[in-house]
Amino acid sequence: MKKLPLLFFFAFISLASCNKKPAESESTENRTMSQDTLKQGVEKPAVPEIEQVWATEAVFNTPESVLYDEAKDVFYVANIGGKNPLAKDGNGFISKLKADGKVETLEWVKGLNAPKGMAVFNGFLYVTDIDNLVKIDIEKGKIVKKYPIKDAKFLNDVTVDAKGTVFFTDMEAGKVHTLTGEKTEDFLDKLQNCNGLFAEENRLLMHANGKFNSVDYATKAVTPLADSIQGDGIGKDEKQNYYLSEWVGAIYYFADGKKVQILNSQDQKINSADITYSVKYKLLLVPTFFDNKVVAYKMK
Repeated sequence: MKKLPLLFFFAFISLASCNKKPAESESTENRTMSQDTLKQGVEKPAVPEIEQVWATEAVFNTPESVLYDEAKDVFYVANIGGKNPLAKDGNGFISKLKADGKVETLEWVKGLNAPKGMAVFNGFLYVTDIDNLVKIDIEKGKIVKKYPIKDAKFLNDVTVDAKGTVFFTDMEAGKVHTLTGEKTEDFLDKLQNCNGLFAEENRLLMHANGKFNSVDYATKAVTPLADSIQGDGIGKDEKQNYYLSEWVGAIYYFADGKKVQILNSQDQKINSADITYSVKYKLLLVPTFFDNKVVAYKMK
């Protein structure tokens, strides 16, 4: 892989890394958790172990996100298609990946620019693509509609609630938008570095303002659940706990109101972008961005 020009590299990191700051050191994290423990009068949670199950070859082209589709029993991988997350060059594409790490179709849906977050609902795959929300017919493997977002700067993650409302972030504009039916609207604004989303029945989970947050659908009230995280992806496991990723190369496990770092790949210069978790396979899949792989992990 060719090196990025120095000027562009710093500009890219400020965008594609979702303005993420380096993850806290283990000692800092431990001190923070110890302080919280003293305040709440409970023991510090044990750090769960995580092990790699498989890793693909470096066949992808800047994979930014991965998503499990339970109905089709397949993982989708969004490839930016180059190193510029804002280039309208038509090089972006979606791949299909099997649970054993074998690539089913590398360029399943082509003709995108720099696709990032994804969500599935009712036979359609919704993907952010710089300043458009793109709707893909999964059965046909074709783009069927694009929703241009006025004044969009950097559309990023996507999620869908049980009613079919699509939520998606604009990281640079500090907004969360919705698509309801065929109508797009603003849902939240005045956020900082808003990125990962995860829709649950009674709340929307969101990375923004350097925190992992819960958002009330009706009142739009934002409640911090965990501090000190420049979050990217969110995955939920069968125990109703969460995996939280940071683009710089860190993954946390959030349980019982505490986050614990379980993976740090910064020294290897391997990113951990928008993750997904499959309850069926009990696998956490991590797109490694510049490393052009997807890696699968499970808890030991």
